[in-house]
Amino acid sequence: MKKLILLSVTVLCAHFAHAQSDADQKAWMAYATPGDMQQKLAASNGNWTEETTMWMQPDQPPMKSKGTAKNEMILGGRYQKSTFKGDFMGMPFEGISITGYDNARKVFVNSWIDNMGTGIMNSEGVMLPDGKSIEFRGKTTDPSTGNLMEFREVMTFIDKDHQKMEMYMTQGVTEMKTMEVAFTRSK
Repeated sequence: MKKLILLSVTVLCAHFAHAQSDADQKAWMAYATPGDMQQKLAASNGNWTEETTMWMQPDQPPMKSKGTAKNEMILGGRYQKSTFKGDFMGMPFEGISITGYDNARKVFVNSWIDNMGTGIMNSEGVMLPDGKSIEFRGKTTDPSTGNLMEFREVMTFIDKDHQKMEMYMTQGVTEMKTMEVAFTRSK
């Protein structure tokens, strides 16, 4: 059965590739080939320590925690996988981020999952004019209501050994900074 499925997929792919025009094939090749933006992500590969500051309410003092992150390019340098470990309110915390750059649409794409929820945060971003920051925007589930709420995240590449991520949530029309993570490359 596996051989039959593999043969069917191979025949379909060969037929599709043959039916494409030269322009279509060039567009696919450009879409599939890692470039400058993927190299920009790869510059963050390695191990990092992180210090997280979270604001649960604007009138309350922030909570702080520490953790580690490991960044690595996957799938032939097309995406960066980041694996996070630390603690949150005394509980173990783990998260995984997949970040890429969509060559055809000219946007960064990101998905985030962690052990503190069951949803997937998806966002899209653009490089800001300073060339050192990516601003992502997306929607995520508000666990208290089950509704979607907007978020904005700014990832700043300070230098080769320091980065900062700032997250803002929007409830109604009010945007509030909810998190800041300072990353330092491990030596």
